[in-house]
Amino acid sequence: MINWKLISKILGSLLFIEALFMACCLVMAIVYKESDVLAFILGTSITTAGAIAFRYHGHEAENSLSRRDAYVVVTLTWVIFSLFGMTPFLIHGSLTNLADAYFETMSGFTTTGATVIDDVESLPHGLLFWRSLSQWIGGLGIVFFTVALLPSLVGGSVKVFSAEATGPMRTKMHPRLSTSAKWIWSIYLLLTLACGLSFWACGMDWFDATNYSMTTTATGGFSTHNGSIFLASPTVEYLAILFQFLAGINFTLLYITFFKLRPMTILRNTEFRLYVVTIVIATLWIMYLLLTRMGYSFEPALRSSLFQVVSFITTTGLSNTDAGLWPHITWVILGILMFMGACAGSTTGGFKSIRALMVLRVMRNEFYRLLHPNAVLPVKLNGQSVPQSRLLTLLAFFTLYITMLLFTATVMAISGIDITNAFTIALSLISNVGAGLDTNIGPQMSWADLSSGLKWLCSFLMLVGRLEIIAVLVLFTRTFWKKN
Repeated sequence: MINWKLISKILGSLLFIEALFMACCLVMAIVYKESDVLAFILGTSITTAGAIAFRYHGHEAENSLSRRDAYVVVTLTWVIFSLFGMTPFLIHGSLTNLADAYFETMSGFTTTGATVIDDVESLPHGLLFWRSLSQWIGGLGIVFFTVALLPSLVGGSVKVFSAEATGPMRTKMHPRLSTSAKWIWSIYLLLTLACGLSFWACGMDWFDATNYSMTTTATGGFSTHNGSIFLASPTVEYLAILFQFLAGINFTLLYITFFKLRPMTILRNTEFRLYVVTIVIATLWIMYLLLTRMGYSFEPALRSSLFQVVSFITTTGLSNTDAGLWPHITWVILGILMFMGACAGSTTGGFKSIRALMVLRVMRNEFYRLLHPNAVLPVKLNGQSVPQSRLLTLLAFFTLYITMLLFTATVMAISGIDITNAFTIALSLISNVGAGLDTNIGPQMSWADLSSGLKWLCSFLMLVGRLEIIAVLVLFTRTFWKKN
């Protein structure tokens, strides 16, 4: 059965790390001498107390996780991190409703970027920094972060990585997972630093540059302003496009290309090629529509279309214009990008380009099989055949993904939301984009109008989307809890 003592021990260790991050926000609050100092003092204290309690309960447990334990650890980590992470919002009073506070925190950690705060600029600097930091922590995964820093805290780390990592395929860079995790986090940190320095060099103040660098490389999309800061400078917008694009690439591929100095690897990668081709086609299509139907001139049309395309395919949700005012066909294009997502092994959400590629190749093989019934037609990626078990998992995942989308859209429609918004909200949640396309819940607007019940459902769906559905839903099966 489930080893609850070991799970408690791991959760306690992880909560110590969350308390440390909260303490960083406390320093920020003290520096700015604002009203959130007490909120972070108490929030850090409560989180530390929770860490001690969890750690004490499991202090005798040995570090040996079963596969079941790994799935429970990963799901509970995100749930409990969000529970403790919402305390600064509640104590400060910026959010007084429990559903609102949990929604905002879960949106941060899952890098969804949906917000229930109408006036973001009214928040003190410490809380703004906490929102951005939560997205940065969740970008590559909370538990994966721990595997990189303190692998001894998480026994059975390979099982944990399998439960939390995104995408259908696992690529090893190094025999020791903790070493691979360190390299991946090093790339993530370098991208964040480069992004922040670039924004700062282009005129952003250091606070905005720091926050936007974290939410951009985490492809989360939380903003420190009510509108979009990217409207201020085309140069900053192009930089944001670049770093969102890089964050959407498989980090293992980035490591091999730039650290192993094998640049041809990325060019030969079929998923990367599909990712680039999709961006180019979608950008040119939307650009054409903006030029012919909206009266845009060439450069603004290119910048606006490219920004939206990269933002939506990487599930960042940032915006430099209101896409809700564009022709309806652009909503369909952006919706497809939201569904598809960028590369597996990146910080992005969505179905993932590699799965889309596998589906296309399975379809191609089936058409070919009609003409040649006896042909042996393996599905190949990067020259290697995909095992049949992976294809069955793909089918199950695709079915669940569509089912969750339809279920969510139906619930939203029954709740009185128009059908366009119902489907875009569903896509936003499951794909962790956090942006709708209509002017009611648009890229630059709040989700505060949803009822408390819908916000709890949205929080669950954000978690399901971040952990790629099966890792969470398996906990609700009777088989999972059986002894054998």
